[in-house]
Amino acid sequence: MTHNEPTLPMGLIARFLNFVERVGNKLPDPAIIFLFAMLLIWVVSWWFSGVSFDAIDPRTGEAIIINNMLASDSLASFLSSMVKTFTGFAPLGVVLVAMLGVGVAEHSGFINTGLKLMLKVTPKKLLTPSIILVAIMSHTATDAGYVLVIPLAGVIFYAAGRHPLAGIAAAFAGVSGGFGANFIPSGIDPLLQSFTQSAAQIINPTMTVNPLNNWAFTSASSLFIVLLGWYITDKIIEPRLQKTAVDGTKEDLPAFEDARSDEKRAFIIASTVMIAGLVLLAYVSVPSDSALRSSDGSLTNFSSPLMQSIVPLIFLLFWIPGAVYGFTIGTFKSSKDMIDAMSKAMGGMAYYIVMAFFCSLFIAAFSKSNLGALLAIEGAQLLKAMALPSAVTVVGIIFLTGFVNLFVGSSSAKWALLGPIFVPMLMQLGISPDLSQAAYRVGDSSSNIITPLMPYFPLVVVYCQKYVKDTGIGTLIAIMLPYSIAFMIGWSLFLLGYWALGIPLGLDASYVYPAVTP
Repeated sequence: MTHNEPTLPMGLIARFLNFVERVGNKLPDPAIIFLFAMLLIWVVSWWFSGVSFDAIDPRTGEAIIINNMLASDSLASFLSSMVKTFTGFAPLGVVLVAMLGVGVAEHSGFINTGLKLMLKVTPKKLLTPSIILVAIMSHTATDAGYVLVIPLAGVIFYAAGRHPLAGIAAAFAGVSGGFGANFIPSGIDPLLQSFTQSAAQIINPTMTVNPLNNWAFTSASSLFIVLLGWYITDKIIEPRLQKTAVDGTKEDLPAFEDARSDEKRAFIIASTVMIAGLVLLAYVSVPSDSALRSSDGSLTNFSSPLMQSIVPLIFLLFWIPGAVYGFTIGTFKSSKDMIDAMSKAMGGMAYYIVMAFFCSLFIAAFSKSNLGALLAIEGAQLLKAMALPSAVTVVGIIFLTGFVNLFVGSSSAKWALLGPIFVPMLMQLGISPDLSQAAYRVGDSSSNIITPLMPYFPLVVVYCQKYVKDTGIGTLIAIMLPYSIAFMIGWSLFLLGYWALGIPLGLDASYVYPAVTP
């Protein structure tokens, strides 16, 4: 660490976070961590490949088999598919395509002018909850929050004279830590519900589960996460960052003065173009026979063309207004200037691309080895064998999910493994599938923000390094750890309170807590 430590009372929590930061920053570069983790997976898979396990994979109905990643055919497959594994790594395409459009909007000055005008009307004290709320709502647009809300939060805090890393942390807490909260239904709701219903039908073949079975709870959780995240950001994180110097390259940091009249005029023109684009999108989406709807007529289903087009739409909705602003104000003199802006945006992503290469290889090896599936299933079976009281079991599910999430990142993949175990087990205790799914969502969300193996975690490190050059994974983990702990504990209590009061979790009260018998 080269920056100064914050001058705060050295209580137990402060000393612990400083220790986490120091130790974490002594770890190798995240790209090397992914490389070492992949090599470790290879060795462990070889070690366990000859072991017979009793754990049954709920996806296949057969016993788990660990695949030896050091076998000759596995190594041959690894080499032959390396390029496809990297180029097919979903977060890579999401980030790069979105950043091409955002880069034009940023370097033309469109975003900066918009932030100047926004800061004029937004009280400083409400910046934190506003950012967390927007971050939570960004889940509706799949991964848009990672490439839009988080970096913009750093810019907004910096422009307001606050520490940019605190803004990034608040947004990261909302986007990733609050992933299980949202006022607006999104594609993740029916996706998880499909696994929950099939798992519930193991016990009761006639049971159906509402696709919005957690909507009331996730809506209420949004307010809870905003308030809790607001307190942590303003009372714990930002004071701790007081003496952390912002030493990023000066020309790369946003400069903010009052918006000039020509900037306001160009912004109005560009914003009008953006709004017209959104109106056009709504116009072509509303009809029941819209080409943007899925085969069942849904706009929010993951399979719908609209949801599949979110990233390209982000690109267009920033690229076009950004270009209009640039040519109107004069920051773009020719098309080459616009292409230069896109190239500069890609230049800032070079470090992330390197990390994404190793991350994609690690995740592919971990998935193919079946070690993640074994870890999840054995943990769930252990929890079942302990036969704890219902409330303790629900909390146990939350913490077990949080632990498994450190190794298996995909929310749907984890629930495909854990749901067929948790849901029938808890139904026999009189706990509804809705509550089981809600507990899973709490645990899944709370630990997202502290695992370097989460595909977007290295990207957030890159965002931080724009302002504090020596930011490492230890720095980010230490910043996000208070959010993770508070969300895990506080959100668990919030869910138990829901359970104790018998408040419906979703839209249909008949799905609340049915006493199901096998």
